[in-house]
Amino acid sequence: MRDFYRIRRLPPYVFEEVNKVKARLRAAGTDVIDFGMGNPDMDTAPHIVDKLVETVKKPKTHGYSVSKGVQGLRKAMAGYYDRRYGVKLNPDTEVVATLGSKEGFANLAMAITAPGDTVICPNPAYPIHAFGFLMAGGVIRHVPALSPEQYLSGIERAVKHSVPTPSVLIVSYPSNPTAQWVDLDFYKEIIRIAEKHDLIVLSDIAYSEIYFDNNPPPSILQVEGAIKRSVEINSLSKTYAMAGWRVGMVVGNAEICAALARVKSYLDYGGFTPMQVAAAAALNGPQDNVEEIRNIYKSRRDVLIDSMKRAGWDIPPPPASMFAWAEIPDKFKHLGSIEFAKLLIEEAHVAVAPGLGFGEYGEGFVRIGLVENEHRIRQAARNIKKLLQPDSKVRAAE
Repeated sequence: MRDFYRIRRLPPYVFEEVNKVKARLRAAGTDVIDFGMGNPDMDTAPHIVDKLVETVKKPKTHGYSVSKGVQGLRKAMAGYYDRRYGVKLNPDTEVVATLGSKEGFANLAMAITAPGDTVICPNPAYPIHAFGFLMAGGVIRHVPALSPEQYLSGIERAVKHSVPTPSVLIVSYPSNPTAQWVDLDFYKEIIRIAEKHDLIVLSDIAYSEIYFDNNPPPSILQVEGAIKRSVEINSLSKTYAMAGWRVGMVVGNAEICAALARVKSYLDYGGFTPMQVAAAAALNGPQDNVEEIRNIYKSRRDVLIDSMKRAGWDIPPPPASMFAWAEIPDKFKHLGSIEFAKLLIEEAHVAVAPGLGFGEYGEGFVRIGLVENEHRIRQAARNIKKLLQPDSKVRAAE
């Protein structure tokens, strides 16, 4: 195989080892309870689907769309930010519709990065945060982020000891994978640091509507002056159970949005127009389905924490997101996250995502997605309990 430059910059796919075991067991007929993927299993609300069906029947919607999104969708996105955060955005200059938040983030990196630019990135983090910039030619300065406080304290050191001086700072709360939540004071401090060191701030807030304890996450754009150097990346995937629809947004600073829109104009024609119209209906229409989805995740979270505790595995209850971030039980810490994840599949038929896949500081943890129903969660806990029994000999001595 040719040694392509950008492929060479990417590390081995950590999750592949676990996926191979999962595929082998499923091929043999084993029922694997899969918490590994962050793929919503709920149905998209009927009024959104109906709008798609209605619009797709109109032949004029079958042609190329606009790369930065149809105006109706961009207005709906601006309307959402006004209602939810009290942030007023110009849909023509401060909103870009994207093919999901992942594409938006990757093309943002392409738009604002020169070869060798240094980017401050939390670790552990969702892989696109680092790899989008790596593929764009950037250099990643990883800062430990096992807590928001740890990340904040490490940013100043990273700026001081990086050459060249960093140009971009990434934040992501609620966090994937750690499920951590921050308040507005956190963002105020981020903006203070960014102004001090002239940093662009990219805030990934894809889980903004998945929260559990009457604690709706704030937006960085609520901070005074933040829009002068910040954009926020958001998504309909989790909020409306529309992951496969691929509808996201980048909103905020007009200069950054213009750079993204220009890059996208060379790379794509935007999402299928009927899907964009349906996405606008999701944002503008009744929000009961958002509350219902949130309640389902909360119920699953509570069942997971309770049933795993009964099994002997204490997992902190996540305040937000659709994940739990769990430290490997003492009995199996020596295995590391990849081997422990493989062990769970082999012996308990439960799939989780190894923490190492989210960065070196994720080692020692696994991510558990709230993507199975309550019955399956309880069954997974029963299976895992057998591994955690004091008399269990399964690889504990390795």
